[in-house]
Amino acid sequence: MSAAEVAERGWDAVDVVLVSGDAYVDHPSFAAALVGRTLEAEGFRVAILAQPDWSDASAFAVFGRPRLFFGVTAGNMDSMLNHYTANRRPRSDDAYSPGGAAGRRPDRATAVYSQRCREAFRGVPVVAGGVEASLRRFAHYDYWSDTVKPSVLVSSKADLVVFGMGERAVTEIARRLDAGEPVSALTDVRGTAYLLGRTAEVPPFADGMRAAGTPAREDATAVLPDLDAVKTDPVAFSIATRVIHRETNPFNARRLLQAHGDRTVVQNPPSLPLSEAEMDAAYDRPFTRRAHPSYTERIPAEEMIAQSVTIMRGCFGGCSFCSITTHQGRVIQSRSKASVLAEVDRVARDERSKGVVSDIGGPTANMYKMRCTSPGVEASCRRLSCVFPAICRHLGTDHGPLVELMREARERPGVRRVHVASGVRMDLASRSPEYLRELATHHVSGHLKVAPEHVSERVLKAMKKPPQRSFEEFAERFDEASAAAGKEQYLVPYFIAGHPGSDLDAMIELALFLKGAGYRPRQVQDFIPAPMDLATSIYHTGLDPHTLEPTPVATRLRDRRWQRALMQFFKPENWFEVVEALKEAGREDLIGHGPQCLVKPDPPAEARDARSKRRGRELDEYVHEKELFGPRGEQRRSRGPGAAGAASGGRRRRARGGASKKGGRHGPRDDGDVSSRRRRGRR
Repeated sequence: MSAAEVAERGWDAVDVVLVSGDAYVDHPSFAAALVGRTLEAEGFRVAILAQPDWSDASAFAVFGRPRLFFGVTAGNMDSMLNHYTANRRPRSDDAYSPGGAAGRRPDRATAVYSQRCREAFRGVPVVAGGVEASLRRFAHYDYWSDTVKPSVLVSSKADLVVFGMGERAVTEIARRLDAGEPVSALTDVRGTAYLLGRTAEVPPFADGMRAAGTPAREDATAVLPDLDAVKTDPVAFSIATRVIHRETNPFNARRLLQAHGDRTVVQNPPSLPLSEAEMDAAYDRPFTRRAHPSYTERIPAEEMIAQSVTIMRGCFGGCSFCSITTHQGRVIQSRSKASVLAEVDRVARDERSKGVVSDIGGPTANMYKMRCTSPGVEASCRRLSCVFPAICRHLGTDHGPLVELMREARERPGVRRVHVASGVRMDLASRSPEYLRELATHHVSGHLKVAPEHVSERVLKAMKKPPQRSFEEFAERFDEASAAAGKEQYLVPYFIAGHPGSDLDAMIELALFLKGAGYRPRQVQDFIPAPMDLATSIYHTGLDPHTLEPTPVATRLRDRRWQRALMQFFKPENWFEVVEALKEAGREDLIGHGPQCLVKPDPPAEARDARSKRRGRELDEYVHEKELFGPRGEQRRSRGPGAAGAASGGRRRRARGGASKKGGRHGPRDDGDVSSRRRRGRR
């Protein structure tokens, strides 16, 4: 992580510099660590440049000129999701930074870091990767500016984008550059995308990119609607989204092209899944599982994952709002039992764990070793989900290997407890009474997190989630398993407000369900349109990308706030929003003292206080958002670490002090006026 450490190793230069928006934690849950250890195992000399000062290029030259390339990632999260809430307000903390401090990375970090790398050393290839680059490789809707933006290849000027989990692609890139090939020749690497120049021709589809089931050569490339079309035409944007998602099966995916003016983005087929041996090798590397010793402050994300063990990657759920399937793929890639148990032993020996494994899972808790049972079907399938609208008959759903792994993990010497903290896929778990018994008896400490997300059948269909009865069946069986174990345990269900397809009627249905079931969610997950997600396409266009049918979307801040309040109708401070929402929906029958009523007729004192505070905060938000994003939605440029936070802090003080003429002129008469005015301003 420093020039001094490079000198201590006796290196005269480094081969690869990995630039990351996260602090450096040497744990396989951190992308820089996973890729860095992979390259190290191949014999390459790797330096980690974690959270550099991006105000100029000097910080990017600290290791000297890398011999092969710069690898750039914004970190484990999209930098805009990391920085801003669903209401576009700056977040006050960052779990991936020392001390949890915000402002350690720029907005749109991939583009900023890549440009600084080019300034530091002209001619050194720049390879961008990670979640942010992966989900922005084509023209995409950007929620924070409310515009369709071009591919990150355009804004970053990176030579290549590695999308998905990148160990195999990055290793091939390093080997070929090391062998003397120019980066311009690397147009046939699976799991990468690149930008063709104005006069360059699309190269032929290389045999090396072909897998069993890949279409014939003449059909191996598909063309997406171009940048200009997806910017102006909702139907074109929807069609592009549909094609991108249907070309994600690595066994039959075609190469995709999208014109950006007189240039062309080319995406090769995704990387093939890692074998069990390759998964073992990736996670068996000598990770210290600790933050770099140069840090003097705790890194919250390290504490959350320090004692966790990843057993698989990928997800075949295909939920519309989730990026996991898009990034990690829908083919489950599992580690061997021996590899997992060896890591459990390492965690148990760590003095920090005290014999407790905080989680044994992955993107989901119970997809370990599950794959399509028919190789021929798997090679040709284009379904986006193996479990929606129903569980595919070809999907292997045997929980036996997972049950065996859980049993052996908790019996390892020194292990006191093995928790399951990853989300349980309920429709799969309900198929295995044995798994439910093991889970309830040995791996839950009072509460189990599950994600039904909603109860409205229309919304669940838009989410690609199982019907409400699936949650009810699982809850009943979990209660039975807990009672049989002599334990009083509860489900903690997660629900989403503001998801496309959800209107006030749907949220009232959810509120009534919560009231009847006795659930009182402490936290509400607001839908945030992340780049490339199916739900994001619906949010932007108002169309289902598969059917092109109109779909209700809550875009105004007022509507989103109403949906959030309905989910927490029981909070006194939400009384005004709940009443406004019920009146808007024509459901005044739910205001009163009856058993089905959501709120009483008269506002409590807490509601009046909350409304007064909220109006002041909204005036503040209106003023500082127009300065942060600009009057037409364009984002102001950051000037360096801490600049955004300091600037927004100053704006907040001016707004509260009443010095802004804009704030006085647009002072809110009611919540609806502020919401609609803010939306028009961004457009």
